[in-house]
Amino acid sequence: MTNLLRVTYYLAAALRRLYWRKNMLRRFQEKRLRSVVNYAYRFVPFYHEKFKEANVSPDDIKTLDDLSKLPVVKKDTARLVDPYRLVSVQFNLQGLKIVRTSGSTGKPFQVYLSRAEDDWRKAIYMRANISCGQKPRDRWVAITAPHHFGDTTRLQQRLGVFARLNIPVSSGLASQIQLVKEAKPDVLDGYSGSLLLLAREIERRKLETINPRIIFGTAELIDDRSIKIIENVFNAPFYDQFGCVEVDRTAWQCPERVGYHMDIDSVIMQFVDSEGNDVSSDERGEVVYTSLFNYAMPLIRYSVGDIGQYSLDECPCGRMLPLMKVLEGRKDSFILLPNGQLLSPRAFTVAMSMFKRYQDIEEFRIVQRRQNYIEFFIKTVHAQDTVERQVLEKELDAHIQKTLDLQRLGVTISIKHMDEIHLSKTGKLTAVLSEVNP
Repeated sequence: MTNLLRVTYYLAAALRRLYWRKNMLRRFQEKRLRSVVNYAYRFVPFYHEKFKEANVSPDDIKTLDDLSKLPVVKKDTARLVDPYRLVSVQFNLQGLKIVRTSGSTGKPFQVYLSRAEDDWRKAIYMRANISCGQKPRDRWVAITAPHHFGDTTRLQQRLGVFARLNIPVSSGLASQIQLVKEAKPDVLDGYSGSLLLLAREIERRKLETINPRIIFGTAELIDDRSIKIIENVFNAPFYDQFGCVEVDRTAWQCPERVGYHMDIDSVIMQFVDSEGNDVSSDERGEVVYTSLFNYAMPLIRYSVGDIGQYSLDECPCGRMLPLMKVLEGRKDSFILLPNGQLLSPRAFTVAMSMFKRYQDIEEFRIVQRRQNYIEFFIKTVHAQDTVERQVLEKELDAHIQKTLDLQRLGVTISIKHMDEIHLSKTGKLTAVLSEVNP
C-alpha cells in the first residue's frame, strides 16, 4: 500500500535536487551507487556471480567512471534468471510488489519492488509532472493499462489530490472520447499512440474538442507531425516522457522542450557502444540503466535496447538535471480494423500482460496479415503436450476476444505455438507488426 507521507517526503527532496549544483548531484549519485553496488554483491546471488566473473569487487566501484568495469546485463539475459537469484536474500518474494513489462518487445519480464521503492518511483514520476505545471487538485485523466489503476490510493481519491482517473487503453475510441469528455481533464495523460488515435478520431468526426491544460505522453515514440496533431486538436502543449517499466520514468521534457531531463538522482543513464563502453556526446548509444533506489531487485548496467544520446545543451529552465536526446526506440505498428478504426499496439501488449497465464509465455509476436486476420505467435516457458497447448490456446483466445472485442469487429485471430520467434526484417524483436497500411 502506498505510504503518502513517505511519497510526500521523497517528492519534496526530489524537487529540491532539481536545482542542486552539478558537483552536489554527482556526489549524491556516487554515494548511492556505492551503497547499491555493495548491497547487490552481498545479498543478490546473480550480481555476486557477475562481479566474480568480471573479477571486480565492490571496492573497485567508487565513482561513475568505474561502472564500465562491470558487464552490461541485457533484458533478454535477466528475464531468464530465476527470480530468487535476482531478488535480494533479505526480502521475501511473496511480500514484494510485482510490476510487469507490457511486452512491447514480445519478451515479458517481472520486476520486484519493496513498498518504499514503489513510493520512490511515484515521487520521481510526479516531479516531472509538477515541473510542467500540474497542480495537486487538477482533474487528471490517463489512458493506460489496468495494472496502473491501483496507483492512486482511496485517500487521494477522497481528497482529490493528484488523483488520477484511469481509462482502459483497450476500450474503444468512442468510449474513450466519451469518458474523457465527461471528466473534463486539466491534465490528459497516457500512451502517446493512444493519444494520437484519440486526437485523430476527434478530428475525423469533427467532434467538440476536449481542452486540457497539459498533455503527457509516454511508452511510445511518435514523430513531430503526430505531436502537432495532438497539440492542435486539444489546444494544449504535449510533453513526452521516457523510460521503461523496470526503472519507471527516467527522462522527461520540461516546458522549454530543449531535450529530456535525465533523472540522474534516481537512475544513472549511460550511453554505450556494442562493447559496453561509453560513447562521446556526438554519438548515439544504447541506454544502460543503474538504479539508485532498487534494493529488493537491484538493476546495475541494465539495458532494454533503447537508443539515445547525451546532450551538452543546458536548459534555460534552470533545472540542473542534464539533458539527453531520444533518437529512436521500440517502434510498433498501428492495427487497422475492418471498420476503419485504428488500435494502438499498446492495446495488444497490455491485453497480453493481463492474461492469467502470462507467466507461461516466454515470448510472443502479434502480426496482422489482413484487416480481418491477426496471428498470435507464442513461445511458452516450458515444453507442453498437444492437449495442454490446446487448452492454453483456448484460454488465450477467449481472453483476447473478451478484452479487445475483436470478434464483434469482424477480426479472426489464430494462435500458433513456436519453438523460436525470430527477429523482424529490421533486426528487432518487435511485439506488434502490421502488414496492412493504415
